[in-house]
Amino acid sequence: MSQEQPVGNLASLEQAQQLGLRPEEFEKIKEILGRVPTFTELSIYSVMWSEHCSYKNSIIWLKTLPKEGEKMLAKAGEENAGLIDIGDGLACCFKIESHNHPSAIEPYQGAATGVGGINRDIFSMGARPIAQLNSLRFGNIHNERTKWLVRGVVKGIGNYGNAFGIPTVGGEVYFDDCYQINPLVNAMSVGIAKVGHTVSAIADGPGNPVYIFGSATGKDGIHGAAFASKDITEDSAKDLPSVQVGDPFWEKLILEASMELLETDAVVGMQDMGAAGITCSTSEMAAKSKTGMKIWLDKVPMRQADMKDWEILLSESQERMLVIVKKGQEKTVEKIFEKWDLTYAIIGEVTNSEHVQYYMNNELRANIPAESLVLGGGAPVYERAYTEPKYFKDIQAYQLENIADCSMEEAKEIAKWILAQPNIASKKWVYNQYDSMVGTINQSTNKASDAAVVKVKGSDKSIAMTVDCNSRFVYADPFKGGMMAVAEAARNLVCTGAEPAAITNCLNFGNPYNPEVYYQFVYAIKGMGEACRKFDTPVTGGNVSFYNQSSDENAVFPTPTIGMVGLIPSGRKQMTLDFKKEGDLIYVLGEQHNEINSSQYLVHYKNIKQSPAPYFDLDQEHKIQQALLAAISHQLVESAHDTSEGGLFVALFESAKPNQLGFHIQQNNALRKDAYLFGETQSRIVVSVTPLKKQAFENLMAQQAIKFDCVGYVSSGSIQINNEGFGYTVDYMNLYENSLGNLLES
Repeated sequence: MSQEQPVGNLASLEQAQQLGLRPEEFEKIKEILGRVPTFTELSIYSVMWSEHCSYKNSIIWLKTLPKEGEKMLAKAGEENAGLIDIGDGLACCFKIESHNHPSAIEPYQGAATGVGGINRDIFSMGARPIAQLNSLRFGNIHNERTKWLVRGVVKGIGNYGNAFGIPTVGGEVYFDDCYQINPLVNAMSVGIAKVGHTVSAIADGPGNPVYIFGSATGKDGIHGAAFASKDITEDSAKDLPSVQVGDPFWEKLILEASMELLETDAVVGMQDMGAAGITCSTSEMAAKSKTGMKIWLDKVPMRQADMKDWEILLSESQERMLVIVKKGQEKTVEKIFEKWDLTYAIIGEVTNSEHVQYYMNNELRANIPAESLVLGGGAPVYERAYTEPKYFKDIQAYQLENIADCSMEEAKEIAKWILAQPNIASKKWVYNQYDSMVGTINQSTNKASDAAVVKVKGSDKSIAMTVDCNSRFVYADPFKGGMMAVAEAARNLVCTGAEPAAITNCLNFGNPYNPEVYYQFVYAIKGMGEACRKFDTPVTGGNVSFYNQSSDENAVFPTPTIGMVGLIPSGRKQMTLDFKKEGDLIYVLGEQHNEINSSQYLVHYKNIKQSPAPYFDLDQEHKIQQALLAAISHQLVESAHDTSEGGLFVALFESAKPNQLGFHIQQNNALRKDAYLFGETQSRIVVSVTPLKKQAFENLMAQQAIKFDCVGYVSSGSIQINNEGFGYTVDYMNLYENSLGNLLES
């Protein structure tokens, strides 16, 4: 243990509180060090013990999630991203993270650097990114600030991803008043690596040099981790220096250099510099290896003069990597850095002290046990109090019988209205700004399907991927909503013919010190865990984003976004959602209930905000998914499409639209008309079947004990429901395709 005393002004309790540390945490720091910390040391603890880095208010519940699975190559939290075996010596590396607070203040850079950061998590492990997805949530679309945020976020994602050369292949965009102050920007990246050729974030070997490479260090992003660990207020614009600035061209050079580095025998460990910058990467790598580091901060390449030691330590300047190199191999790695024209420097060496020691101009400025800084080490762990939200009483007071059903004439108007709603209408205004094909074989660009499907180059494998969460369902019932988020992600993969493999999650909630918010978090975790165990989709890691809450205590809906990947086995055809030809039979798998609970129709047409989550049965959901996979394997279905937002009518329209076909259906039950057409009961899938395979399909469903209903057939283009003409598919196309863009550009 190194007891050398650092120089610098001693910190005070007042400074600790200003940096977001609690009084008891300040006392714990003094106990760990055996003395009062310097201001630099206090700054280090403030970022490493922030919620963003330490997960101090969430880790106790995250540990309850299932993490074991036959495909798992790295357990949750062990590495920068999840890693699963996909066979033939290949591994899939993936992760999702949030960049919510920066995007609320500076949407372009906030979103762009979110994309850059998540891709670095992938290639810092030795995997080459092949695809990106995102989950975006904004406030009222008629609000000018919302439009500004949407434009900035979408442009930031598009410009960074397109220039970096990784396609954006899927995602979701939602609008709700609860996200007015706090938009959510969740970015996911998926990559491919060779099994046994990945690298860990370790710092073994005392005497080994520590390199920084990539971009130079500036003052952008200082205290970014702490900024992400507090509520957004009217004064948050003053935190603009906490927002990083990204450069995708630097990132591309760093990616290629990293891939080349890992082809040598010179690398011991590598980690990107995300939240908390040099502080985080050095302390985490040292703690993981039970070693230490001496870091000379004045040797860090800087783009601004006269930076203070704590500014260098806490800077979150983008496009930077830390790599531990085997002593004697310096020339090998420096040749690669120079080939790619990257800034680099040796800024330290590995020690056996178990301390991270930071020097500035030969003066020791901080001397801290590495283990005391990190998650799983000395970082504090709390279990917060939680209480059932008061709004549950309003939900329980909901009565369906007090709401008038629609007539068939009104249903025709609702059909037009619902297809134009921003949560349902085509998101082409968004995805047209993304390059979906660059650098990969995207099998879903021209084949509409419920999940993105990407071909693994050099193999016959395809990976399906999706991001999903209906946050209104989680708000209505956190436990059931957590299960439904996982189930919907799995259902979307299964509808492409993929077998779900594992998840990553981005858990977006309000202030954890609010007992009602913490209740939402705890029960969403419980529901998520139960569903993951049912679908055998272990959690590989992810991100917790608390404090998505403004100063007036308005928290966002609990939004546990699920990123899921699955595999389409060799020889199995990718399934798409589009009806193929006139005369094919249309079936609905699963049981529909007489409900409009928490549906887009109920909330936005009937203007009833508080209602229960829709009906959901986890066991039945699993059975339906397995039955559909069997039908796809036996080539008994022509199309498959999940029934979700907007209900059955929207699902049928989305299946008819790609080939400008139509549908004629007949309601075969006693449900309300609005429940039948626009209700959002879960676990329902629309499939089309050629008449020649009708008997074989129905026999299989009966064998699997699946509830199914033949509701009608595919038409040449007309839409007919209960013998009532609803016009033609093409009549609705303009509404569906252009409504979102018209709203955003008005």
